[in-house]
Amino acid sequence: MEHISDENNPNLNKPTSFQGGGGVVGCRKFGQEIKHNRRALSVINHNLVGAKAYPCVVNKRGLSQRNECFENKQVDPVHRPITRKFAAQISSTSQRQWPEESKKLKPSVPSSNEFGDCIFIDVEENKASADHPVPMFLEETDEMEEVEMEDIVEEEPIVDIDGCDAKNPLAVVEYVEDLYACYRKMENFSCIPPNYMEQQPDINEKMRAILIDWLIEVHDKFDLMGETLFLTVNLIDRFLCQQTVVRKKLQLVGLVAMLLACKYEEVSVPVVGDLILISDKAYSRKEVLEMEKLMLNTLQFNMSFPTPYVFMRRFLKAAQSDKKLEFLSFFLIELALVEYEMLKFQPSLLAAAAIYTAHCSLYGFKQWSKTCEWHSSYTEDELLECSRLMVGFHERAATGKLTGVHRKYGTSKFGFTAKCEAAKFLLETQQP
Repeated sequence: MEHISDENNPNLNKPTSFQGGGGVVGCRKFGQEIKHNRRALSVINHNLVGAKAYPCVVNKRGLSQRNECFENKQVDPVHRPITRKFAAQISSTSQRQWPEESKKLKPSVPSSNEFGDCIFIDVEENKASADHPVPMFLEETDEMEEVEMEDIVEEEPIVDIDGCDAKNPLAVVEYVEDLYACYRKMENFSCIPPNYMEQQPDINEKMRAILIDWLIEVHDKFDLMGETLFLTVNLIDRFLCQQTVVRKKLQLVGLVAMLLACKYEEVSVPVVGDLILISDKAYSRKEVLEMEKLMLNTLQFNMSFPTPYVFMRRFLKAAQSDKKLEFLSFFLIELALVEYEMLKFQPSLLAAAAIYTAHCSLYGFKQWSKTCEWHSSYTEDELLECSRLMVGFHERAATGKLTGVHRKYGTSKFGFTAKCEAAKFLLETQQP
């Protein structure tokens, strides 16, 4: 092939297109073919937009009568928006008409022009893409996505309640699940028999209720920690189910149990003289110390049993509680501490039921989230029996002789929680 220098061939300095094949850069014949192809391109573009159809397979898209609305609106069929309905029409049209007609029209496409060959290749690609059942795939994908989105919306997520305390060493995030798993195992074999009063010849459940109601007021006057009160009640019940006590020594048992709980939980422990003054000097110092020895030996110095308080703190965190919910939950569970019949429930169940009942009292409807159910391991149905009993205690809290808990939570220190209305609707839904 003859090569031409740059000076004799001015077309070499112009940009060229490599859409066609069979030419060499710098050839005059190639430059002439480019001009011819450019004219053919203008004709093709004119025919695509205009009313006359160009003898090419591309124009077979206009054979469908369903798409006449696009031509009446003078919309460019090349840039026609693809919708689901339109794509389905294209797919059905291609299956009925395109294959046979494209075979007939394929030899009529001029092949002498290199640019025409390129047009035919593009048409085959467009035809293949149109024949491929893409619209059906898109419809199935959309339906699958809609189903998945519905499932995600309906399913309530479980909140990670320990994520915010990852950098707090006191929260022991690495071991907190193991700790509460251990508490669950311990409460299974450390539960107090709910009928131990049958073994006590001189005391009954009413005397126990009077003692605990009085100790709740003493606990509040000394401004002790919450753990101390729950451990005090636990020590009393565990001691009474193993040791027979006369009526005159019952108050002494309560005072010594609080003294031991303070030594276990508090930083500043009340002295023995203060406890004697509270009892109106009904007991001497010697009697207090002797009862302390007897109680520790009876319990074998084991004071690490889980109380409802440890579960209350965990479940309140799972409920993402505020002060109102926290005060009302403790108000309900302290009412339950006074009642002897509540010993039949495990400490974790008492804590979960108190929080559930407080939710219902504050918001006026049943509310027990998946997060609370996950961390407490109790469903809403499992809490209803205990919750209904707490609602009854709430209604009678201000009546009768045992009103220590109501007076405690009726102060500004606890946000006047005792004035909150009870969730009576839980009693109405009770099945006969």
